[in-house]
Amino acid sequence: MGSAGRPRVRYAFAMPLLTLAVGLAAMVAASPARADFRVCNATQNLVGVGIGYRAKAGWITEGWWHIEGSSCKTLIEGPLSSRFYYLYAEDAERGGRWDGPINMCVAEKEFKIAGVTDCVARGFQRAGFQEYDTGEQASWMVQLTDDPATGGVPAAPGTNSQ
Repeated sequence: MGSAGRPRVRYAFAMPLLTLAVGLAAMVAASPARADFRVCNATQNLVGVGIGYRAKAGWITEGWWHIEGSSCKTLIEGPLSSRFYYLYAEDAERGGRWDGPINMCVAEKEFKIAGVTDCVARGFQRAGFQEYDTGEQASWMVQLTDDPATGGVPAAPGTNSQ
């Protein structure tokens, strides 16, 4: 009788654990997936980041987000509405930058600028942004690493963060 009772004991413990696991899986599946455009700073330095995108009213550039070393920030909250986003970042301590070939407008202080032409004539600065094709994903993450922060090399590729 001793060995006949053991399977029941194991079953008695396994059933509540299985029920708990299924319940947790259902809660995770029921929670909405987080959708946004995030930038992670894998360096040890403070980085200033600007983003560009096409809105219904035309081109927009926004900045500056200050991202501490070894941390991430969400630049756009919610599902992404554009396929292409553009990023420019500067290392606030070492002076390096992550840039690209697409010219857009930036400002010295916090900014939200409509349009990407005649930057200097309109009182802004021109900066080269790197293009990220999100493939129409709902969320995307770009990681800035030490390697490109030496004077104008593109940032690491972005990834779908889902």
